[in-house]
Amino acid sequence: MSIAEHSVTSGRFSNIRLFTLKVTLDSVDWHILRELQANGRITNVALANRVGISAPPCLRRVRALEQAGVIAGYRALINDRAVGFAVTAFAMVGLTSQNEADLITFETKVGEWEIVRECHMLSGDIDFMLKCVARDIASFQAFIIEDLTRMPQVDSVRTSLVIRALKDEPPVPLA
Repeated sequence: MSIAEHSVTSGRFSNIRLFTLKVTLDSVDWHILRELQANGRITNVALANRVGISAPPCLRRVRALEQAGVIAGYRALINDRAVGFAVTAFAMVGLTSQNEADLITFETKVGEWEIVRECHMLSGDIDFMLKCVARDIASFQAFIIEDLTRMPQVDSVRTSLVIRALKDEPPVPLA
């Protein structure tokens, strides 16, 4: 496995570095990834049976995939509404500038906000897309007014409430 570093030198975010993992995966590795993405709680023995290898090499492969950064982690999928979070919304944020200090300040603050569950830096007219969950509209509105728009680095904010989620697939299509 090798790690190749690529610098983005054009566009709005000229100081960004992208890291690409270069790992060679065989058909068994891909099968392991599909099975784990479908059921992260599967036992090693059951996983080994499903992919057609014995348990010890299966465990070695899973650990190697974890160490290589291919498997980034495991987590339970929680039903947000069942635990009292009735509002899912997106905030599209434009910054006043894209200098490194402003980016770092904004990214640090985003990491502190519990309401923000995902944050993606984008190219184009929007600098950041924030996925937020809140107990109610008032909580989301308070976050937008009292926290997000008060940051001096924030130039514009557009929000959209999720009416209904139509598709929620695992993050990577491993067909």
